[in-house]
Amino acid sequence: MDFVSIRIITEDPKRLVSFYEQATGIAATWYTDDFAELATPSCTLAIAHRRTMELFPAGAARPADNHSVIIEFRVADVDAEYRKLAGIVDTSIVQKPTTMPWGNRSLLFRDPDGNLVNYFTRVAIDKLEKRG
Repeated sequence: MDFVSIRIITEDPKRLVSFYEQATGIAATWYTDDFAELATPSCTLAIAHRRTMELFPAGAARPADNHSVIIEFRVADVDAEYRKLAGIVDTSIVQKPTTMPWGNRSLLFRDPDGNLVNYFTRVAIDKLEKRG
């Protein structure tokens, strides 16, 4: 089994795809007007219009209604990414870069649909021990 993607259901795929293209620097591949993917070497972020859910049971997913999932991207330098995101996510920052007890330096923000996004960098254990 391979974990290959996460799909976000939205009312406005063009807006959401544009946001993720700006935030990640990854160009999306559009398969239809209702469906696009941003592929990374390890996983794909799929973005689809609510209309695509008409192929599934009613109410299976609702746009802009996520309260339990965090979309995570491992980046080389979370602080550099924070500076690059200036102007893109200023009003949607949940937490500025912070080093977590488990060794990740994390930046939390929300996409235009309110989905929680985490950019993180793993911090070396010896650096954590020096910080106390």
